[in-house]
Amino acid sequence: MTGWYDAAGRGLRLLPPEAAHRLAVRALAAGLVPHPKRRDFPLLQTRLWGRDFSSPIGLAAGFDKDAEAIDGLLAMGFDFVEAGTVTPRPQAGNPKPRLFRLAEDQALINRMGFNSCGLEAFVARLSGKNKKAPKDQQQIVGVNIGVNKDSADPIADYVAGLEALHGHAAYVAINVSSPNTPGLREFQARDALSTLVEALMACRSRLTPGDRRPLPLLIKIAPDLDEDGIADIAVVALQQGVDGLIISNTTTARPKDLESPQGDESGGLSGAPLFDRSTALLTAMYQVTEGRIPLIGVGGVASGADAYAKIKAGASLVQLYTAMIYQGPALIARIKAELAALLATDGHTHIADAVGAESGLQATIR
Repeated sequence: MTGWYDAAGRGLRLLPPEAAHRLAVRALAAGLVPHPKRRDFPLLQTRLWGRDFSSPIGLAAGFDKDAEAIDGLLAMGFDFVEAGTVTPRPQAGNPKPRLFRLAEDQALINRMGFNSCGLEAFVARLSGKNKKAPKDQQQIVGVNIGVNKDSADPIADYVAGLEALHGHAAYVAINVSSPNTPGLREFQARDALSTLVEALMACRSRLTPGDRRPLPLLIKIAPDLDEDGIADIAVVALQQGVDGLIISNTTTARPKDLESPQGDESGGLSGAPLFDRSTALLTAMYQVTEGRIPLIGVGGVASGADAYAKIKAGASLVQLYTAMIYQGPALIARIKAELAALLATDGHTHIADAVGAESGLQATIR
C-alpha cells in the first residue's frame, strides 16, 4: 500500500502543482485511491461540541474546496475533514499560476483567491452525501466559509454561508484570515470582528430549534497577528461565545532561511516554515483565553511530535495539509501511532489530559 502511494506521489509531483491537486481530488472522489487498513488508538479519542472524534487528526481547509472528495479523505484515515473555503457565488479565483511547491522547504505558497463552486453546488454535494451515509456512521465534516471578491456586503456573504450550511456541517469556520482576498484580514480587528460574529450568532439563533445544540461557530485566524490583535480576537471570542478558534491560516511572512527559488512568490506560505510561528500563536491564544475556548492547531504539522506540540500548546484538535503533499497519505496513520506513543510515554491515558499541558493552565472548554 505504501509503495502504491509513493509511486503515485512521485507521479503527481511531476505535474504542475494545481494540476496535480485537481487530479488527486478527482481520484479520491472517484474512489480510485486504495484505503489503508485503519488502526484506532483509544487514548486518542476525544469529544468536542457534542461529537466523538476517533482521534484529533483532521484535514485542513483548502484541499477539498468544493466538497468533492470527503468520503475518500475520511477513508484515507482523517477523523474529520474541513471542506472549503466556499463562497456564496461561484468564482474563478486569482489568475494562474497561483500554487507553488517549495520542495526544499517542505512548504507551499498559494494565492488561490477563494476559487469556489459556490454554495448551491457545494450544499448539493453535502446534502447528497448525508442522505447516503449509514445512520450509524458519524462523518465529521466542517466547512470553511468566505466572501466573494466583488461582494458589496461581506457580512451578508458570511451569513448566507451559515444559512446554507446549517444542518449540513458539523461546524462552520469563518475565514477572516486568508491573505489572498483584499481587505479580508481587516475583519480580525475588534470592532469589525464583533459586528460580524454578532450577525452570525443572531443568524444561528434564528436557525436553531429550541431542543437542538447550536451549530458550532469557529474563527480561523492569521499567524501574523501582533499582541494587540491576539487580545482583540480573544475578547470577541469570549464575549460572543465563539465555539472555537483555528490557529492558523497561512503567513505572508518569508523566513530568511527559505531555500526554494519559489520563496519570493506572493501569497500565503504553509508547511514546515509555518510551524513555529503558528504554534507560538496557539500558545499565546490558549493563555489569553485561559483555556476556555477549544482551539484547532494547524500549520506545519508533519509528525506525531508536531501534533503533540500543538496539543501541549493548547490544541484540542490538529489539522494538516501541506505535509501530506510531500509525505503521502501514509503520514496520517504514522502521526496517530507516533502521537499515541508519545502520550503513553508521558503517562497520559486520555488525550484531553495533555491539552495545554505546557501552559500551566487547566482547560475549561465547553
